Amino acid sequence: MLYAFGFERIGVAVSDLYLVDPSLPAGREGPERGVRVEVRFFEPGDWGGSLYRAAPIAVHRPLWRADLLESVSSQPGSLDRAHYHPRFNGWGPVDDVFTDELTADPVAWLTGKLSHPEELLAEAGVAVHEIGPYDAADLREATPEIMTVVQRLIDTAASGKHARPADWERLDRARISWL
Repeated sequence: MLYAFGFERIGVAVSDLYLVDPSLPAGREGPERGVRVEVRFFEPGDWGGSLYRAAPIAVHRPLWRADLLESVSSQPGSLDRAHYHPRFNGWGPVDDVFTDELTADPVAWLTGKLSHPEELLAEAGVAVHEIGPYDAADLREATPEIMTVVQRLIDTAASGKHARPADWERLDRARISWL
């Protein structure tokens, strides 16, 4: 499932996620499930001159990401693999950053990050002139609604309803998510 909150030039995309990556380091092997939250550039497309036509919407490159993940074999809700990526190089994340605060209370931690978009964007290396004049205020104002969605997806992923394919035990490599 994908949720998108678009503002003028940036927005937040939220999706459930299931991963199996054999190249993960020792201690992180095995399937992961959870929620991915990305701050991205958004761009409205040309609506072709008619006020009644649908307009394309482009969700462009990520600026910042939080992966609220847990190993499938762990206790549901453990988020034992939660981490974030403060910066991207094009489409690829630069670093995995693990913090005790994120694992202990991911909703509070993420609320703090999204509620202070100027700090988050500075951490991501995004200059203020790259975003719309109201983007920071709009993101701050939308944070409670975004966090409602994040919590719902965390609960759903932990229950096993989403973010796990039917044949998950036979997969040796998979990424099932919009993000």
